[in-house]
Amino acid sequence: MTSVALAFSGGLDTTVCVSLLKEEYGYDEVVGVTVDVGQPESEFEEAKETADAHGLDLHVVDAKDEFAELCFDSVRANATYQGYPLGTALARPVIANAILDVAKEEGCDALAHGCTGKGNDQLRFETVWRASDLDVVAPVREMGLTREWEKQYADEKGLPVQSGNDGVWSIDTNLWSRSIEGGELEDPSHVPPEDIYEWTETPQGETGTVDIEFENGYPVAVDGEEMDPAALIEHLNELAGQYGVGRTDMMEDRMLGLKVRENYEHPAATTLLTAHEALEQLVLTKEERDFKAQVDQQWSNKGYQGLVDAPIVKALEGFIAETQTRVTGKVTIKFDGGRARPVARESDFSVYSEEAASFNTKTVGDITQEDATGVAKYHGFQSRLANAAYENATKDKPGLATDGGDDVAEETSAGGQTQSGDEE
Repeated sequence: MTSVALAFSGGLDTTVCVSLLKEEYGYDEVVGVTVDVGQPESEFEEAKETADAHGLDLHVVDAKDEFAELCFDSVRANATYQGYPLGTALARPVIANAILDVAKEEGCDALAHGCTGKGNDQLRFETVWRASDLDVVAPVREMGLTREWEKQYADEKGLPVQSGNDGVWSIDTNLWSRSIEGGELEDPSHVPPEDIYEWTETPQGETGTVDIEFENGYPVAVDGEEMDPAALIEHLNELAGQYGVGRTDMMEDRMLGLKVRENYEHPAATTLLTAHEALEQLVLTKEERDFKAQVDQQWSNKGYQGLVDAPIVKALEGFIAETQTRVTGKVTIKFDGGRARPVARESDFSVYSEEAASFNTKTVGDITQEDATGVAKYHGFQSRLANAAYENATKDKPGLATDGGDDVAEETSAGGQTQSGDEE
């Protein structure tokens, strides 16, 4: 008897996959696997309802703490992709590994997902799965299915399906973010209705503040209360969401080259990333910050691709870990008009000197303001020298001047030896 482990959410795509894996692919048994990375309880209820309608053996794996820890790793890397925090991207490798573990335990012959051939998730799942010796099956992609076909198929089979707002939108939720896409949102000119949002209130004039404490770059406490990663994220999602913090409406460039319209909610992620970067500004040197921006960008790209276990990521994290030994302290964030703004920060590792920066002090140690005169004289010296040399070399040679393109053309025309008209 052949069996396949299916990444099962209870949504439209994975629901129709259960029947298709049996009818079209010939598997005798489908093992459904739902992985908890912070979805609302209603989604697990829907998944169980749909699984029961199918007679599907459903395994629910709790990976919320593991995912939360990865989210905190992304904070240390200031990880965003084209301006928004990575949520779905980071969750997929965690989910894929959990499904692979179940497949091995159940002796499955293959792994399956309900991703289309146009999205990123197919790549994120399969980069994990193809490291195993199990077959990988993707019915939606391989059969070229559309959502309209799937809806009709589900109706014909009498399958209970929940997909976003009565199936209008495709929604993916985890601890770190909530994504909304599909339907009228696929039109970039369509203004999203307020009811697509669940985590964030419409930004108003109300303001509030919160203190975030970090140790070695990891968030550890909110307003003086220490929390585990998952609990801290959930708390900030609720708190920052009340002020409308963490909405993104963007045109995103997917890995396959498609440009798509995406809407996201990420209150906690926005708050923590903003606070972390503010603390780094206080404790890291300019050279460290400049270089770390490049490291962070590489980490973010790999995170977006679902390649968090790639050797390059481990190397990048070596540098990140070294810098984070001093990213310990507290940042005060103000929620204002849908934004999270750092308004205060403190750390024992601060590189800032109030005495040195103040306009009211004349000397700092043995350094005086007058000592900057020599620096000012040398600042830009080579550029001034180069500009002067160029001006001297070209002042009697208009053809070499920076705006001499027309002069050269005129001289060539006047010479007459290279013009086809003159040759005739």
